[in-house]
Amino acid sequence: MLIVKRCQCFCGAFMLSHNTYSSLKLLHRTAVNFRSCTNIHTTSAVCDKDKCDMKSNVQKNTYSLLKVENKLSHDKLTDLQQKRNLSIAAKLVNNISPKVQPYMKLMRIDKPIGSWLLFWPCGWSIAMAAPAGAFPDFYMLSLFGMGAFIMRGAGCTINDMWDQDIDKMVPRTKDRPLVTGQITPKQSLVFLAGQLSVGLLILLQLNWYSIFLGASSLGLVVIYPLMKRITYWPQLILGMTFNWGALLGWSAIHGSCNWSICLPLYVAGICWTILYDTIYAHQDRMDDILLGMKSTAIKFGEDTKFYLSGFGIVMIAGLIASGVLTSQTWPYYSAVSLIATHISNQIYTLNINSPTDCAKKFISNHKIGMLLFIGIVLGNLIKKSTIEKDNEVKEINHQDVVLLDEIKNRHNL
Repeated sequence: MLIVKRCQCFCGAFMLSHNTYSSLKLLHRTAVNFRSCTNIHTTSAVCDKDKCDMKSNVQKNTYSLLKVENKLSHDKLTDLQQKRNLSIAAKLVNNISPKVQPYMKLMRIDKPIGSWLLFWPCGWSIAMAAPAGAFPDFYMLSLFGMGAFIMRGAGCTINDMWDQDIDKMVPRTKDRPLVTGQITPKQSLVFLAGQLSVGLLILLQLNWYSIFLGASSLGLVVIYPLMKRITYWPQLILGMTFNWGALLGWSAIHGSCNWSICLPLYVAGICWTILYDTIYAHQDRMDDILLGMKSTAIKFGEDTKFYLSGFGIVMIAGLIASGVLTSQTWPYYSAVSLIATHISNQIYTLNINSPTDCAKKFISNHKIGMLLFIGIVLGNLIKKSTIEKDNEVKEINHQDVVLLDEIKNRHNL
């Protein structure tokens, strides 16, 4: 309802259908099109109290209708954008046979971000373990890449089996195959056995130290989905699980772990996972509270940015420590600096009350993993020339010492 006062001589009202305008901005533009002597007012000085209250209520109702329509328009636009921006993996899953599609969705093949986040700590460790001046072992990278893909799928299957009754109550997860009945619990168990068998086959390609080290992480994979029922720190268990590759990658190359190097890298990875998965958990925070589930998103609440800043600092410190202990060069530290900047911006601009923003921030962590991997590889390649220069300097100093000794000996004679 708008009150129109024309040249102080006319006071009247007319109703604008909420279907006519898609936003308040458009409403404002329409009002501007009146003659200059026409003024738009939301109240009338001549209205008595009752009329003003009635008009105020009409205004609120009109605004609410416009707001609802804006929300619907935004949702439609978001859905359209999501369909246009589907990843190659999502398009592949959507176009595959209906018989296979539920199993691919159970593995989250249409959402490959999880596989990347599981792979990057493996890639960091393998690249760090490479000899100075050499590229990381491509065979090992491929092996760990396949392992990350399979074990991430197995983890998602276990998670959905545990959370079947919960997922149907959450809008974001209500369409998962086990919830909709596309896959039965028995079928999912058989499928899980197949995935774990493939994972074991990949693990058996490594040395015995790595086989036992890798197998020891299976307990974490199984218990993680239960942790949100027990503790506010399920993200910590996820971090311990997802970053096991930081230990396994080094042992796969050298036959054992150098704990002084691997532990700082492992701790850095755990802090990184807590950071990005807390952001991810904020998407379902209200649903989790209603269902009695726990997470760091609920634990931190409005202080999320403060806590994430602390985990970000520990992460960067761990990366620097690993770099120092492996004699990394400037490309590595440049990458760490860029990562620190990215994380700072990610936390500073985070809107924990916007699921869309949380999802966007979560997915951007793929760039962090890739950036650090590139930094390690380039730093390792430059490391050879640096070592050679150091050796040349040492050789020159050694020759100078020998020459001085000869001069002293001649002088004494």
